[in-house]
Amino acid sequence: MSNVDADRRVESDWWAHPIPPNVDFGEGFYCETAQVFRFMKTKAAHALRFGNHVSVYAGCSFALGVNGSAVVGDFTLLNGALVMADERIEIGSHCLISWNVGIADSDFHPLEPAQRLIDAQAVAPFYKDRPPRPKLETRPVKVADNVWIGMNAIVLKGVTIGENSVVAAGAVVTKSVPANCVVAGNPAVVVKTFSE
Repeated sequence: MSNVDADRRVESDWWAHPIPPNVDFGEGFYCETAQVFRFMKTKAAHALRFGNHVSVYAGCSFALGVNGSAVVGDFTLLNGALVMADERIEIGSHCLISWNVGIADSDFHPLEPAQRLIDAQAVAPFYKDRPPRPKLETRPVKVADNVWIGMNAIVLKGVTIGENSVVAAGAVVTKSVPANCVVAGNPAVVVKTFSE
């Protein structure tokens, strides 16, 4: 059972569009509104896959670029999270992803000042002499099973968060996190470990 009908429309949804055809979901999928998919640019088949009994609440946003893909495991809850994939983001099973969490596999803009100037022109929709965007670095992100990411945390490109770990509210995760620990701060560091 799910709250999505055969036409991929969310029950009682105020958003006029159905869930895109390249979004796959398993049994017991709950989606509060199909608006969460409004920033998906990819047209690739099976670009976004949800496991069984995944819950996606309003306030979430899945911003998948033309080459982006993401997968979310069984019994994971996303509440107001922003998932930004230009390459690949994997979120495991039994995860809790809280309000205003940002997970990104790219910086989405160049670091070098001269390249940022070009990028600003390239993304201006009505600029008639738009240059091509500079090449941007992407590195996949992986969140293992049973991870809790607290509100306003940020997980940056190339990071893996180990099984059973917790990312504290407001943490900025720039490096991979071991299994069975709590990380906090900016940049995030281990502040507690769990015995296995």
